[in-house]
Amino acid sequence: MRNRSWMWVLWPSFLVGAAASATVFALIDPLDVVFLGHIQASRQQVYAGGFFLFWLMSALSSALTLHMAPRAPAQDEFGETASG
Repeated sequence: MRNRSWMWVLWPSFLVGAAASATVFALIDPLDVVFLGHIQASRQQVYAGGFFLFWLMSALSSALTLHMAPRAPAQDEFGETASG
């Protein structure tokens, strides 16, 4: 993927990850979250893990959308199809 494509994927997914994390943790207390039935994590660990999980999920969604988008032929500054 080109460098600019990474920007198109990671920045919007970062914003969505932050919004999803804020929404979920406004409704759920991180101290109530227990992993595998008995592993208790600190509040900051759950916040960080949740944010990175939401960021990863939205980044994968954005990358898949970008991958499936139709590719237009390259054009120069005059609107002509660039050759070569």
